[in-house]
Amino acid sequence: MDKELIEKCTAEAQKWLSPSFDAETQAEVKAMLEAEDKSALIDAFYQNLEFGTGGLRGIMGAGTNRMNKYIVGMATQGFANYINKAFAGKEGISVVVGHDCRNNSRLFAETVADIFSANGIKVYLFESLRPTPEISFAIRQLGAQAGVNITASHNPREYNGYKAYWDDGAQVLAPHDTGIIEEVNKVTIDQVKFEPNDDLIQIIGGEMDIDYLNAVHEALIDQEVINRQKDLCIVYSPLHGTGRVIIPAALRSWGFRNINVVKEQMVIDGNFPTVVSPNPENSEAMTLGMKLGDKLNADLVLASDPDADRLAVVCRDPKGEWCILNGNQTALMLSYYIIENKNKLGQLKGNEFMVKTIVTTETIAEIAKRNNVEIRDVYTGFKWIAREIRLDEGKKKYIGGGEESFGYLPFDKVRDKDSPASICLLCEIAAWAKDNGMTLYDLLMKIYLDYGFSYQDAVSVTKPGKSGADEIKQMMEDFRKTPPAQLGGSPVVCVKDYKTLKMVCNGKESDLNMPDTSNVLQWFTEDGTKISVRPSGTEPKIKFYVEVKGEMACPNCYQSAVAEAKKKVDAIKKDLGL
Repeated sequence: MDKELIEKCTAEAQKWLSPSFDAETQAEVKAMLEAEDKSALIDAFYQNLEFGTGGLRGIMGAGTNRMNKYIVGMATQGFANYINKAFAGKEGISVVVGHDCRNNSRLFAETVADIFSANGIKVYLFESLRPTPEISFAIRQLGAQAGVNITASHNPREYNGYKAYWDDGAQVLAPHDTGIIEEVNKVTIDQVKFEPNDDLIQIIGGEMDIDYLNAVHEALIDQEVINRQKDLCIVYSPLHGTGRVIIPAALRSWGFRNINVVKEQMVIDGNFPTVVSPNPENSEAMTLGMKLGDKLNADLVLASDPDADRLAVVCRDPKGEWCILNGNQTALMLSYYIIENKNKLGQLKGNEFMVKTIVTTETIAEIAKRNNVEIRDVYTGFKWIAREIRLDEGKKKYIGGGEESFGYLPFDKVRDKDSPASICLLCEIAAWAKDNGMTLYDLLMKIYLDYGFSYQDAVSVTKPGKSGADEIKQMMEDFRKTPPAQLGGSPVVCVKDYKTLKMVCNGKESDLNMPDTSNVLQWFTEDGTKISVRPSGTEPKIKFYVEVKGEMACPNCYQSAVAEAKKKVDAIKKDLGL
């Protein structure tokens, strides 16, 4: 083991034996220092847990590279310093603080509230766990200048996190993101004001729930169809998290009467005992929901992740078997229904727009274009969708947007992914489909027949260590210098480089209109294939997103269309050396 690294980590750890840290933390650090195996010591102290543009996320425990009340404290002190500078001279600066179901989330949220109040900032602290979208909503509703949500979203149970929000209810963008990071990096533990000013902490809860539920109701499109299908059999699971009260209440407020919850997963538990991972993208997390769905002969099964910003949908295929929709299919269905039915009901005035991320299915763009609705492409991350809403607030009307990673926002009162509103709208879609003699699966087939079939796949190539990071960097450089001439047997006709903000299509160069640069490349082929490639910002991986078009002549042709598409994807992977 590296002697220099052990010495460095030992020196850092010994600082945590000072009176600035509580006895429990000191005991944990002492145990690491005294252990013969120094692996735990190194993992906990080899670096500082980085406060990035999205905040913090890491494994819980003592140490500079861990989520604990001291790292949370220094982050909050830096954030408070920045808020007080950014809003200097303003009276009554306030923030909203919320948290999810994870172990230590309440402790961290109270720590955050104490520090903000000690810095003269009024705090609206939720009484208990609440969904991420409700935190975003509350910031706007209360006219707060910022917010913090303690959550690690869908990460494994060992993790916790810290999401920073600005006054529009969205996660922080430039220039505030880098400004906050600079302030956080200046803070030392002795500068953190842990002693609260209780007069500046106000507990909120039920009244905000009512306001939020009323706002979610604005995503409803057709009340009549719900009234006719109010007994639609719905199974829902919060995966032990924050959707447990809000989502059943939201569904009931929309008019649904046959709402069934997965009781084992309604229990608040940061250990997530019924799942391997609390991630609705993993089919395993949906097992108990589908089991209850079988028992009740349910129409659909839904789940939200622990902080209730993302969702998963399970519907029945023609054989009556459960079919888990992927994130692209869910976003596609929501976008289709919003445009088609707002159009039919005369709710489109001509100034509406939708937003999707650049790696999300292009079929959404096709639906929008055919129906004369503006569609915008943004980088991955909901803060970019929120930015588009903010830019045109009061001028144009946002009606929906999402990304392939199971996140969607169907209205503009929130500025982050919103599973309560999305789940309610998906149940409305299921009701509308049933009203028209279809299942959600049938509706998906109809969309493919009307707007064209496409299939998506994602490949992550892991390259650990410094040598891996160098290899990933070299791969991106090689792709830039020599883009592929063909992929899957079709010529590449367009290359987009978001690092240089240039694109070359059919030999003609032009500029890409994006708010910032990003290390992403895209290739488009003659037959409609789209490949996006980018290094992960949080893991030693390079990610490839592949979307291929295909032929689907009838509703029963879906499986054969998928089989053909998979062959094309395999050919593309081979061309890229994956």
